[in-house]
Amino acid sequence: MKAILVKDGKGPIENLYIGEAERPKPTIKGQVVVKVKMFGLNRMDLIQREGRYPVPPGTTPILGVEFSGYIAEIGPEVDSVKVGDEVFGLAYGGAYAQYVMTYEHMVAKKPAHLSFAEAAGIPEVCLTAYQALFLVGKLQKGESVMIHAGASGVGIAANQMARRFGAKHVITTAGSVEKLDFLKSMPYAPTHTVNYKTEDFSEHVKKITDGKGVDVIVDFIGKDYWDKNIDSLARDGRMVHLAFMSGDKAPSFSIAPILYKRLSILGSTLRSRALEYQSDLMVQFKDNSLPDMKSGDAPAAEGGLRVYVHNVYPWTEIQKAHREMAENKTSGKIVLEILE
Repeated sequence: MKAILVKDGKGPIENLYIGEAERPKPTIKGQVVVKVKMFGLNRMDLIQREGRYPVPPGTTPILGVEFSGYIAEIGPEVDSVKVGDEVFGLAYGGAYAQYVMTYEHMVAKKPAHLSFAEAAGIPEVCLTAYQALFLVGKLQKGESVMIHAGASGVGIAANQMARRFGAKHVITTAGSVEKLDFLKSMPYAPTHTVNYKTEDFSEHVKKITDGKGVDVIVDFIGKDYWDKNIDSLARDGRMVHLAFMSGDKAPSFSIAPILYKRLSILGSTLRSRALEYQSDLMVQFKDNSLPDMKSGDAPAAEGGLRVYVHNVYPWTEIQKAHREMAENKTSGKIVLEILE
């Protein structure tokens, strides 16, 4: 089969190329092979391409964890899907290819009203957002949350889920007026937006919450936001770190606020989780969120959780897609289509 490979195993964007790889075969209980039609681009793909992402043991070196397509082959004891079913889902790796191996409980049947591009942009961002808010961050109805990188794929999903769930204040940050206007246009829009380039989000949090602070923060930035995040958390607040885009070494800081405010500093990833955990997370998502998923182009009056695709590239333009993500100018998912 054809797949997108990385010359020398790691390197710059220019090392990405389409080459030949062995087609996976489903030999273990529950395994399925999906003929990929579309796959989603995630920041971890850029980091893995550079050789800086620790992939789970035994994972294919082919990039990509989310996809949409058709069930092409099933392994032993698979009964929830059949050959030909239109699906989307997660894999530990290998989605940048014509065929990807995964497990039956890590895929979901594609709703008819969603395109393959939209479906390919759902799994990683929506499950990461759901996990960060509710399983790790323990967000409760009536609590307040701040979500950084609000116009990223995970940020867009988290903003909508928090608002739909019943959070009191949903505060989000982004770096341009265009991104903030986009976020405000969503049916489940954040209650407050902050331009981190021109405004101090910690001061906004104090004003919005009457000095209390937010109960949960979902952060992708790390070092540059550490002090302001700690200052923004309420007593018994929880901060969930999903990435460290500004660096992984926090500046010198006082432990006192963590102690006296009884703060919880948490880290979370999805890809390294056990199969059972990811399968259960997919089931929760299918039960609690998927029925309310709508196309980003659906009329605003229909409400619902929206899937927003920023751009669709042919997979022959994978280098261009990686460059666009690296420039941090997107609002929504970048998706690539596999051309036969």
